[in-house]
Amino acid sequence: MQFIPYLNFNGNCAEAFAFYARLFGGTIVHQSTFGETPGMEQMPDSAKGLIMHAHLQIKDQALMASDATDNCGGGGGGYQQAQGMWISIGVDDATEGGRIFNALAEGGKVTMPFQATFWSPGFGMVTDRFNTPWMVNVKGEA
Repeated sequence: MQFIPYLNFNGNCAEAFAFYARLFGGTIVHQSTFGETPGMEQMPDSAKGLIMHAHLQIKDQALMASDATDNCGGGGGGYQQAQGMWISIGVDDATEGGRIFNALAEGGKVTMPFQATFWSPGFGMVTDRFNTPWMVNVKGEA
């Protein structure tokens, strides 16, 4: 069994996944638009370029996503910012944790600055510029 986070975006899924692929050193193994889907001829032209499904592979981990706007229905009826959840990233050292955290924080909102805690040599919480909430946690004791 594997749990794969499935993210929703407000029309900027392609941009977000290109950023995540660079940041995490992953590969987008699939990306298709709503306009490429059979039977979508009635869809407004403005929605046809939006992402219906994207799959980012990062070693043995995956992230999946789509644009979820009112005019294409992806993700169940329109975009809503994530609430009540975080995507937690476990990294091996504080240097790598700081690099990832700082990149996610650029243009985003820091909830808890990246710093040493009683359980970790580095931990921080941030919502990135795409409205995805992240926790970056360095493995090991402080």
